Amino acid sequence: MAQSHPPAPENAASRRFRLRGFRRDTRGATAVEFGLLAIPFFLLLFAILETFLFFFASQTIETATQAAGRLIRTGQAQALGYTDVEFRDAICRAMAGILNCEANLRVDVRTVETFADVDLAPPFDDEGNLDPEDFDYDDGEAGDIVIVRAYYEWPLNIDLLGLGNLGNGGRLIAAATAFRNEPF
Repeated sequence: MAQSHPPAPENAASRRFRLRGFRRDTRGATAVEFGLLAIPFFLLLFAILETFLFFFASQTIETATQAAGRLIRTGQAQALGYTDVEFRDAICRAMAGILNCEANLRVDVRTVETFADVDLAPPFDDEGNLDPEDFDYDDGEAGDIVIVRAYYEWPLNIDLLGLGNLGNGGRLIAAATAFRNEPF
């Protein structure tokens, strides 16, 4: 029967030899490098995608607001007796259902005396969120100056670029159009 000996104590030279071998071993280096770079790479990729979606949504809302504003300018909305909900739905239809209009879109339509009276500042509450309390729907008569403002609360998932401007961390997308109603 063979006698078992306790392991020999490791000296400093053998430890250095093992560490030197570990440093020279390049197996798995690519995986480690990828692991170090993957998180920032994917964060940047998702930030770019979110910024693209934000600008796409912004342009879509702007175009839809212009198209729906034309319904007021030409007298079609007045002839059909549009309410604020029906006008908001007209904007949503022009966006082809790509955004959650019912939950996040707020619309303010009002008449003003002169174009100089147009106020485009978004109404924020004390917490920095949109405050639609004094929004109105007044599509006016023929010859009236009308301002249509549409606000969409865009939720941000990754805000590396500092796009958030709401107290809840989202981004307010605003679109507006001002015009004089045609003689209808």
